[in-house]
Amino acid sequence: MRSTGKTSTPDLSRRGFLIGTGSLLGAAALARPAAAAAGPIADGAHVPALVIGTGYGGSVAALRLAQAGVNVHMIEMGMAWDTPGSDGKIFCNTLQPDNRSYWLRTRTKAPLNYFLGFPIDRDIPRYTGVLDAEEFSGITVYQGRGVGGGSLVNGGMAVTPKRENFAAILPSVNPAEMYDTYYPRANAGLGVGTVDPAWFDSTDCYQYARVGRKHAQRSGFPFTFVPDVYDWDYMEQEAAGTVTKSALAGEILYGNNYGKKSLQKTYLARAAATGRVTVSPLHRVTSVNPASGGAYTVTIEQLNTSGDATATKTVTADRVFFAAGSVGTSKLLVKLKATGALPNLNGEIGKGWGDNGNVMCGRANHLWDPTGALQSSIPCCGIDNWAAGGAFAEIAPLPTGIETFASFYLSITKNPNRAQFTWNAATGKVDLNWQTAWKQPGIDMAKTIFDKINAKEGTIYRTDLFGVYKIWGDHLTYHPLGGAVLNRATDNYGRLTAYPGLYVIDGALIPGNTSVNPFVTITALAERNIEKIIATDL
Repeated sequence: MRSTGKTSTPDLSRRGFLIGTGSLLGAAALARPAAAAAGPIADGAHVPALVIGTGYGGSVAALRLAQAGVNVHMIEMGMAWDTPGSDGKIFCNTLQPDNRSYWLRTRTKAPLNYFLGFPIDRDIPRYTGVLDAEEFSGITVYQGRGVGGGSLVNGGMAVTPKRENFAAILPSVNPAEMYDTYYPRANAGLGVGTVDPAWFDSTDCYQYARVGRKHAQRSGFPFTFVPDVYDWDYMEQEAAGTVTKSALAGEILYGNNYGKKSLQKTYLARAAATGRVTVSPLHRVTSVNPASGGAYTVTIEQLNTSGDATATKTVTADRVFFAAGSVGTSKLLVKLKATGALPNLNGEIGKGWGDNGNVMCGRANHLWDPTGALQSSIPCCGIDNWAAGGAFAEIAPLPTGIETFASFYLSITKNPNRAQFTWNAATGKVDLNWQTAWKQPGIDMAKTIFDKINAKEGTIYRTDLFGVYKIWGDHLTYHPLGGAVLNRATDNYGRLTAYPGLYVIDGALIPGNTSVNPFVTITALAERNIEKIIATDL
């Protein structure tokens, strides 16, 4: 029973929902991007289900609720990203950032912000751009802003954790149901695929990754191809020169115009096709309060592209799903608890936040190991030393357009440190107590890989990529997780039990680490949780 785009009956049976869910999973071809809503949401509106955020968890919730006959309105702080700019493209290039690049900044803040010892950030006009570099004490958290959330700006590495590591990731969740049902469902829904190894071995654009493989294997580390949500047929056509270049034009950090299967092309497109899901971009939820009859009053600001609030709306929702990402959901819930809007949220709200152990580094290779001037911006392989050293390192691109003789890596480590969000009444903002020194365990774990490779190859670390004589990118994370941890801040399915009808369904549920890139786990957990919620709560 494939969704037809027609409205279905609100009392669709659980069996019918499950059949519909299963039959949708075979969609491997790229769908057209989801249209922005027939919105924006009106002041005084009443909606059966309000989803705050359009990232992985929110997109799953919206699709499955709609398939079950529930009308859904999604609130998104960022833009729709469906209209080309003056250059004919929706997103700008990594090497030429403009106003589309950053969320309400007047200067770029690239994760790799030096090259050959020179700063490379530049001034830009203030605008509601696609990448937010949100600064807290001790760490910068990179997040996607727009319809599609983090799927707009990540590298698309769609990794399912090894089953033996799962108990440490989500200890209250049954691994069998995740690996038998929900991980496969997530991978199918996201359109996950893997590079053709033969093409990988022959194409110029992955020379950098082949050098990384050679060095890893010569030092005895397991090398692995990593699945991704890029359209690999499209990338092969890019390399052949028969389509407009996207990954081979360095598009990644500030969005990808053609080949990447972001949520706009997968879950959100299918949600829009049900006819039951609408989206309000450039809207920000500021409060959620209990209302009569078990519903909730939701206060929402409408924004312009300068980030100013141009209107304030009050709507009523029967159910509210918090899906604003680990940081967005955690900040909002901490604020609502501290200011008395939702005072009965439990004491675990705001706790258990981690950076997925992210650290970056570069290595300077010998002249006989060039990494290539042409580099695909989509990583597709990694080095696995998790069991022995607590680190998994993706072999990342440096798509500068010139030969750098550098190998670059984003490591995910088993860093045990966790931070907490708290309300600062003096500033009226939420703080995070992360300390840069807490990155040291992650650095030590990454060094179990790269110290050995450097010793074997006779190479050194690059010291020019993150500052002046600075080796480690220990100031950031791309993978924020936690803050409303499953079975602690919520029940075992994301319910905020003190307030029936309120749910968390995003990366805030995961306590700080997934051992790999996290979005497949976020998606699979959302699939698990929403199926239970539909079956028992609606």
